Amino acid sequence: MNHAWWKKAVFYEIYVPSFKDGNGDGVGDFSGITSKLDYLKELGIDGLWLTPFYPSPKVDNGYDISDYFGIDPSYGTMEEFESFLIEAHKRGIRVIADLVLNHTSSEHQWFKESRSSRDNPKRDWYIWKDQPNNWESFFSGPAWEFDEATDQYYYHAFAKEQVYLNWANPELRQVMFNVMRFWLEKGVDGFRLDVINFLKVQDSFPNNPYDHDKKEQIHLHDKDQEGITSVIREISEVIHQYPDKFIVGEVGSEEIDILKNYLGTGKLDVAFNFNIGSIGTFDVEQLYSELLATEEAYGLDQNATLFFSSHDMPRFISRFGGDNERAKLFAALMLTAKGVPFIYQGDVIGMQDWLPATLDAMRDVQGKLVYEKSMNDGLPREEAFKKAVEGCRDKSRTPMQWDSSLYAGFSESEPWITIPSNSVTVNVENQMNDPDSMLSFYHSLLKLRKHHRSLQSGEYEILQKQDDMIFFTRSAGQERVLVALNFSSEDKTIDVQTDRYALLLSNKRTSLINGNRLEVMPNETMILLKSEEKINSGEVHVS
Repeated sequence: MNHAWWKKAVFYEIYVPSFKDGNGDGVGDFSGITSKLDYLKELGIDGLWLTPFYPSPKVDNGYDISDYFGIDPSYGTMEEFESFLIEAHKRGIRVIADLVLNHTSSEHQWFKESRSSRDNPKRDWYIWKDQPNNWESFFSGPAWEFDEATDQYYYHAFAKEQVYLNWANPELRQVMFNVMRFWLEKGVDGFRLDVINFLKVQDSFPNNPYDHDKKEQIHLHDKDQEGITSVIREISEVIHQYPDKFIVGEVGSEEIDILKNYLGTGKLDVAFNFNIGSIGTFDVEQLYSELLATEEAYGLDQNATLFFSSHDMPRFISRFGGDNERAKLFAALMLTAKGVPFIYQGDVIGMQDWLPATLDAMRDVQGKLVYEKSMNDGLPREEAFKKAVEGCRDKSRTPMQWDSSLYAGFSESEPWITIPSNSVTVNVENQMNDPDSMLSFYHSLLKLRKHHRSLQSGEYEILQKQDDMIFFTRSAGQERVLVALNFSSEDKTIDVQTDRYALLLSNKRTSLINGNRLEVMPNETMILLKSEEKINSGEVHVS
């Protein structure tokens, strides 16, 4: 079996509580996901990334785990999970599980034992200090919480209910390795490792510096600490003892040189490229610069990831202006450029951000903590709420919009979070048979990718930009594909003999006109096939 199956795969992120409710209680679950596997297979998905599904108080929607060896009752039973896994594999769809190795819930039995006394055997499984340093939580406020029972502080990089594990403790490490083995033996195909570069591996906790201009702490000493890569190697060794497994790391950095440190033989297979994926506003120059920098840094030895949305960030269609035609260009880039694509649920139909109208409608702990801090800082209530909305992640976590019914085909009862009003028009059912829809465009792209090796594993021969047009060629064997993405509002021209090419896909036309120049319309994706003569930088120009 090919150990590099993931290099050709297209992954689809499922935010478990929001994908499909199978039992009618308003929360997504495994029976619901199973019912949509045929849809995902038909779409052309090769792998699923599932957000945490373990038992949890859900202070942070499952990223606060209280039992690593179970299924949260909200999402079903272990039998339903196992049935889902079997059905996914029957369809040739791999499954990777989100695994949080950094911290547990404060409700986890391990932490209850750890906090019971200073001499408890599990005391050193977590990070305790008599006096805290100045570290701040990545959510808001101090990163240390005082525990009256034992008169010490415990560390939490996020919410105070997300208590950090002490990976310097050998016993704790072995227990966490057993967690990985448990799910691998269940049949999962790998893991997405949550903020993996934040693992603590040494006892020194110096104060973080402060940026007085930006009025914020610089997180210098609370991530990427010395020794982290040796722990990554241990984790990789455990996972890769099982054949054909895949590890994608969430490395909390946009610096390509930092990301590179976590990749390679014996470490992570890939890391999320936030330098590309988290671009905040529409900026073709920045997008191209990051694509080029990643290619130059990674070369032939490492593999990039391509994504623009997730459950942790605003949807890219909203970030980049809310225009469906522009969104199609980004979809084409994600599925034709060099890298492993990760599609976020809802993007394939053009779902946009939802903004909570009240604090009560907000479900995300991060947004509520921002609101609390803003109020404590003396901001007016209205301004504090505005900051909370900006900081909360609910905007991309609303239920999948399947049809135009009351609850968008997601559930038969009121969902756990609001259904956006545009679900009446923006849904799978409406787009299924519309050849011009976002869903149809994704389907065409995915089908094309599966049929052309150059789009799966081809190397760049050209990666260039002029004005707001990015174009590149990728080759594999004798096959060469030219992709042109015109992000501008003006026609662009490529000097190329079109009679040497076949049009594989465009969102604006169905055929080519033979000649020496190819006109690319505004917001047009053009994917052309040339199988005989090599395209080089002297043959392709933009004007």
